Amino acid sequence: MGAAATAVLTAATLAGCGGDSAARTGTPTLTWYINNAFDAAIGQRCSEEAEAYDIRTEQLPNNAAGQREQILRRLAANDTSMDILSLDPPYMPELAEAGFLRAYTQEEAAEFSEGVLDGPLEQSLYEDTMYSAPFYANVQLLWYKEAVAEEAGLDMTQPVTWDQLIDAAERTGTTVAVQGQRNESLMVWVNALVQSAGGTILDPASEGAEADAVAATIDGEAGVAAAEIMRRIADSPAAPAAMSTAAEENSRAAFQEDDGGFMVNWPYVWNAFASAQETGALPAGFQDGVAWTTYPRVDADTPAAVPIGGAGISIGAFTRYPDLAVDAVRCLRSLESQKEHMLTGGEPATNSAAFEDPEIREAFPMWEAIRAGLEDAAPRPISAYYGDVTGAIQQTYHPPTDLDPTTTPKEAADLIEGVLSNEQLL
Repeated sequence: MGAAATAVLTAATLAGCGGDSAARTGTPTLTWYINNAFDAAIGQRCSEEAEAYDIRTEQLPNNAAGQREQILRRLAANDTSMDILSLDPPYMPELAEAGFLRAYTQEEAAEFSEGVLDGPLEQSLYEDTMYSAPFYANVQLLWYKEAVAEEAGLDMTQPVTWDQLIDAAERTGTTVAVQGQRNESLMVWVNALVQSAGGTILDPASEGAEADAVAATIDGEAGVAAAEIMRRIADSPAAPAAMSTAAEENSRAAFQEDDGGFMVNWPYVWNAFASAQETGALPAGFQDGVAWTTYPRVDADTPAAVPIGGAGISIGAFTRYPDLAVDAVRCLRSLESQKEHMLTGGEPATNSAAFEDPEIREAFPMWEAIRAGLEDAAPRPISAYYGDVTGAIQQTYHPPTDLDPTTTPKEAADLIEGVLSNEQLL
């Protein structure tokens, strides 16, 4: 997510790139809609390597909601130019249910599943069918300043809980940076807390159900635990200023302050620290005092459900060249392409083999934690009605300072089911 925010600065020069072969007369052109500008170079390389087609890239809006809106509108109009799409995984089921995506065959799905880590693979499927071939992923880690953890007496070689983090920050007069802004970042946090506490936002059996049959299950002990942790941070001196409006970059800024101690965020922050040192925005050596570990637990004896993001590559149902598109996907998400994206776009590969590459390990010294997180990742609810579900969560679990663990989970469940039954509005 952070890499995409940086990449948008160069999108104007990269979008629409197709390679020197793009002008070949009579050669079919496949359009790949990308959500990270750095992927234009991958499209150009694959275009130059292909003989049967050219690939041109088009840049999607920077935020996930904007991407969903543009893709949905164009596919609803049977746009034949929507050949290949980089999709934010939570929005894939909605498009698949509507018949807007070409399902990969069993043979293709087996090919595109080979070597893929569990988390990215899970979010590529809808009702056991692959509609989005895993391309790149993203996983949140717990970042901390080693001096703060040492002062607090935390053993960071062992898993830590949210309560331990808050206690440690309060003892040391530091902060725990989280994403409390009312957007998809908040949904990522709520989902991770709920699943880490052993629950789910929706009943998994509701995956392919009609809207009015979808069952919300957040109104249980896990939903209560999520609200308790969020409210405790919000009420604590460990909360950074303006926590309720903080997105990823705000969290990074808070962590970089003198009183920053701990932060949950995506791996892009590592290179961001280095860049800030080079420009003088951070003091030399800041990065040397930063370390990382796996995502914090809700219960000390239960592994955390790690937040996952990323993108899969789908094929539009109305493309004139479905077979050529499948062949293009082979190149666009190849191991070579995944490593290229990881090194330039900053977001992790979905293929476990990428993490064996020495260049990847050097660029991402936290590669072991990333790979482990992608194995233990917990995708957001896989539902054709995800847009309404995340809207309901963002409305009821925000702001964190107003959460009431005794009522918020039920309010969230009631709103989800009410909206999907056409009895309430967001």
